[in-house]
Amino acid sequence: MLQVMEQHLKSKYTAMFDQQQPYAIYMEDSLDSDFGKMGFGIMRYSPHPIACVIDSTQSGKTVREACGEPFDVPVVGDVKTALEMGAEIFVLGTAPSGGRLPDEWLSEIERALRNGMSLINGLHDRMEERFSHLITKENQKIWDVRVSGPDVPIARARAAKLRNKRVLMVGTDMAIGKMTAGLELYKWLLDQGVNAGFIATGQIGITITGKGIPLDAIKVDQAAAAVEAAVLEQQDKDILIIEGQGSLLHPGSTATLPLMRGSCPTHLVLCHKAGRTHLRNPNHIAIPKLDEFIQLNEAVANVNGSLCHAKTIGVAINTFGLDEALAKQELQKIEILTGIATTDVIRFGVESIGKQLI
Repeated sequence: MLQVMEQHLKSKYTAMFDQQQPYAIYMEDSLDSDFGKMGFGIMRYSPHPIACVIDSTQSGKTVREACGEPFDVPVVGDVKTALEMGAEIFVLGTAPSGGRLPDEWLSEIERALRNGMSLINGLHDRMEERFSHLITKENQKIWDVRVSGPDVPIARARAAKLRNKRVLMVGTDMAIGKMTAGLELYKWLLDQGVNAGFIATGQIGITITGKGIPLDAIKVDQAAAAVEAAVLEQQDKDILIIEGQGSLLHPGSTATLPLMRGSCPTHLVLCHKAGRTHLRNPNHIAIPKLDEFIQLNEAVANVNGSLCHAKTIGVAINTFGLDEALAKQELQKIEILTGIATTDVIRFGVESIGKQLI
């Protein structure tokens, strides 16, 4: 299954970098936090070899030993060691709150560039203008992933006229597994021989697939139009998976609405962290009952019947931290509550959701 997706990515992946170039993923003090989601996404899906992860607080361990994630990638303490292990591309694998560049990262970024490494930056701060003077090699590059494309005209719900199935990932919170659920569903569909496409809408998905729209870097009036343009570009796909961002519940997120308006989804998949009752930050906001939140997302997507009818076909639960028995118990409880196929797409697969589409 994963091999099918890797072959597809290799045919679509940007020519920005040679896929044989190994990554060093910078995750300083983030291996055991949600802020490391970019690094984990790259470890799970990138076609590039991963030479190491850099985190001085966990140096000498593997990622599996450091935090329990299923990757036997060695963790080292600095760029010097990463270079000795053959790393050629320095990837900022941590997404700090607000997406801004912490000052304490500067010395390692500069050291990597001065030693000939390329840089992949998923933060809002642009690195190319700031650090291009450090480029010394012909094939050395700085890729600012969150750079928006040209301005686009206002969205007009043109996706609603398409005949394909458009599946949007939605969530109860930030960093809840929307990209992971979307990519797992996408690769399962490819494995079934389905003519499927994937639209990356955040820095991790774009870094992995080499293509997409950095939604949170686009002017709010043009965000839905950017999504619409991406959907129309892949209108030949029978099933199109749209990576979700943010949450209707989160007071700091405006991403879900333009995703809904631009893609005019026919189906939704709700993503949630097992046991989470409140937003991670701000933590005073309670998460509604999942069946009620599903109704809210469907109502907003459908606009009382004015647009496509979007039906929730699955609930993707992140059960990391629970043993298998408790995880299955949690999934069963949610499936009974919602009446919708529920799974942890990493531990138990995505087939029960995928079968709702084919």
